[in-house]
Amino acid sequence: MNESSGRAPTGNVPPPASGAWVPGDPPGNRRFFHLPDGHPFSLEGGGSLRDLTVAYETWGRLDARAGNAVLICHALTGDSHVAGRSGHGHPSPGWWDDLVGPGRAIDTDRYFVVCANVLGGCQGSTGPSSTDPTTGRPYGSSFPVVSIRDMVRAQALLADHLGVGRWLCVVGGSMGGMQVLEWAVVWPDRVRAVVPIATCLAATAQQIGFSYVQRSVIALDPGWRGGDYYDAAPGEGPHRGLAAARALAQITYRSDAVFNEKFGRAELDDLYPFRMWQRFEVEGYLDYHGAKLVRRFDANSYLTISKAMDLHDVGRGRSGIDAAVGRVHAPALVMSVNSDTLYRPDQQEAIRDAWRRHGLPCEYVVIDSPHGHDAFLLEPAQVGEPLAAFLADVEKSDV
Repeated sequence: MNESSGRAPTGNVPPPASGAWVPGDPPGNRRFFHLPDGHPFSLEGGGSLRDLTVAYETWGRLDARAGNAVLICHALTGDSHVAGRSGHGHPSPGWWDDLVGPGRAIDTDRYFVVCANVLGGCQGSTGPSSTDPTTGRPYGSSFPVVSIRDMVRAQALLADHLGVGRWLCVVGGSMGGMQVLEWAVVWPDRVRAVVPIATCLAATAQQIGFSYVQRSVIALDPGWRGGDYYDAAPGEGPHRGLAAARALAQITYRSDAVFNEKFGRAELDDLYPFRMWQRFEVEGYLDYHGAKLVRRFDANSYLTISKAMDLHDVGRGRSGIDAAVGRVHAPALVMSVNSDTLYRPDQQEAIRDAWRRHGLPCEYVVIDSPHGHDAFLLEPAQVGEPLAAFLADVEKSDV
């Protein structure tokens, strides 16, 4: 079905209470790292988690020196399936499939590539839909607030498990870029190079405002039940709130020019006689994306991860951003999208300038695209060419 048709991708089948992956579902290419029993995972904001699990996928082989490992970090509604086809366990194709694979920019014949579902996620890593070992029921409303730093610390445990003492490069866009920056600051000796794309050193007031409204829309859905909805029948979970949150986010991910070019004022439903819920084509497009997300994502994970993004500030507790960047050793390739109004290019210029103030090599590339923030997912050639060249240079260097 064409995505602008406005029709839900699975017709009249009611959506599940949660689109989370749960044990017993087909694992697909997922693998699972479990923190050994008796080792609680302490959280930056207080509290801890027991029985931590990180779901991840890998491509390629780790070389004898363990020097060719590349970590890819996903954005808000992404997961570990960065490359590969859809199928059992993976409802969607890899979200960066054009960039990751044999002979591609991140060449899996050359690099050992890892992508993990973030802590707080819903595709196999410990999150609100996971079973709380204390109660035997899903965490739901009791799941603690986590931060980008917590996500990165969980990834570091996974790296240890995989035998990766130092990443050749850590790469990611949007929230993935936040993780990239935290890796550079928290583990300066474990990262040879970094590629933050369409991201920021600290979330802005407007970005926090957008996230707040999205979370509020979910919380106002009666089906959310204060976060404890996992036993709800299909069609009775918080899918309306989650779909509306996704629609709002989708508006910020694309540019006004693209919306106008693609949809203009075209009508999806007959305009006359006037009716309150008659839809324009753009409304059908937003309905489609909302209906699609609720079948593969969890409302509580959306709340948890978007809050982590709001908390993102590499300078928190480190005497400010400049002092935090002063800890960094890794050269960087920073990328912006010229039409991005959510994570504006001046925010990536701030990353570039901070790196250079501390004498760190930093290349800066602007993706020329009308697509807005999502261009880092939609412009594989513009992202891939400088990324491939940067990775090759890092391999040759003695950094």
